[in-house]
Amino acid sequence: MANDQYMSPLSGRYASKEMQYLFSSDKKFKTWRRLWIALAESEQELGLAISDEQIQELKAHSEDINYEVAIAQEAKVRHDVMSHVYAYGCQCPKAKGIIHWGATSCYVGDNTDLIIMHEALALVRQKLINVIAQLSAFSMQYKALPMLAFTHFQPAQPTTLGKRCALWMQDLMLDLEELDFLLEHKKLLGCKGTTGTQASFMELFHQDSEKVKRLDQMIAEKLGYEECYALSGQTYSRKIDSRILNALSQIAQSAHKFSNDIRLLQHLKEVEEPFEKHQIGSSAMAYKRNPMRSERMASLANYVISDALNPAITAATQWFERTLDDSANKRIAIPEAFLAIDAILDLYLNISANLVVYPNVIHAHLEKELPFMATETILMDCVAMGGDRQELHEAIRVHSMDAARLVKEEGKENDLLKRIANDPLFPLDEAQLKALMNPQKFIGRCVQQVEEYNETIIQPLLAKEKELLGMHADIQV
Repeated sequence: MANDQYMSPLSGRYASKEMQYLFSSDKKFKTWRRLWIALAESEQELGLAISDEQIQELKAHSEDINYEVAIAQEAKVRHDVMSHVYAYGCQCPKAKGIIHWGATSCYVGDNTDLIIMHEALALVRQKLINVIAQLSAFSMQYKALPMLAFTHFQPAQPTTLGKRCALWMQDLMLDLEELDFLLEHKKLLGCKGTTGTQASFMELFHQDSEKVKRLDQMIAEKLGYEECYALSGQTYSRKIDSRILNALSQIAQSAHKFSNDIRLLQHLKEVEEPFEKHQIGSSAMAYKRNPMRSERMASLANYVISDALNPAITAATQWFERTLDDSANKRIAIPEAFLAIDAILDLYLNISANLVVYPNVIHAHLEKELPFMATETILMDCVAMGGDRQELHEAIRVHSMDAARLVKEEGKENDLLKRIANDPLFPLDEAQLKALMNPQKFIGRCVQQVEEYNETIIQPLLAKEKELLGMHADIQV
């Protein structure tokens, strides 16, 4: 690695080797050669004068790319595709005349972009399922652990830690649906020519429309696709890029929500992200733990969410059959979004697999606020024992206000139960009131919701996708 040149932190610091490879020069140019071979084979099968010897020569050099020749040629002609056509021809002298026959630069450029994005989506999908699997286990482990819920970050009716985790998981399931839609409907550009009319191929095949139509389908099948887009300009519609980055943005949104919740829980000292034994810095002080990984997730998620605007603008501003103002932006926006979401999911898996839970702190916070949450239960029980609802309602409102003032203004303990027990309007003593404070009475169907969601939605998915669950949570972050 050169230390005197800029290198993207996404490559040098955050993203996995698998994702980095997908957007590497090797992957790109080897895919170009796969496409040239598929084109030549299909043209041969449809009757053009291409020999088996030429095909075999192309295949013999599909992997050993002579980069130095391509780089030197591009310095002269200023055209990357034709430079690689030239370099491939230098290695394949018998086949050089039929390489790229009838095609435009977008044949290799756009089809390769689609192939790489689809393979990258598949890797994202695999990591997403692994995170879902980890959250599933966590949600079931803590399905019945009551804790304060919050609306507006103000204490509200209790939930459970497992239920809160299930909400994170449900967001990711919505993201998975979007990924699956994109992958199930993936297509190639095919061979569409200079403005998408296939005129060059109509010329090659003597105006045989059926052969030209078949050429698209044959190339798609050789690359593992079912079909090509029916229509295009010179390029595939740039809305495809926008749709794909929108899907990545949605994952980033879900991850950011998770990271926010973890950061708030860590502030409350109820749940902490993993902490390394030899970790140093301000995040490692004895009296505090900074949620550095969750903060990194949020930071990368902000980038992906904003990056999704790039292909949206590109799609909106293309002119007629194409303009080249997409190229430089696309080279940066697409890979960087995938590398960032890859890093986000690695962080998500690492954090969710190693969360530290402090049940005693969770219980203490809940116990402090539970009397306020229980006022409706107390009211209903006292009415059932013959009390006047209106009188009781006003009395409990006043007691609650006074107890809250004592807590907020004087920093004293919540004495609401004692106040109610000493009020002759309420036919319950303090022991009876405390007996009503069982947290399990206030969590509704949290346990059943978590169980049902896991049993009916998550476990069938994981059973179907079990071969993907091989990625470990011990990722270096």
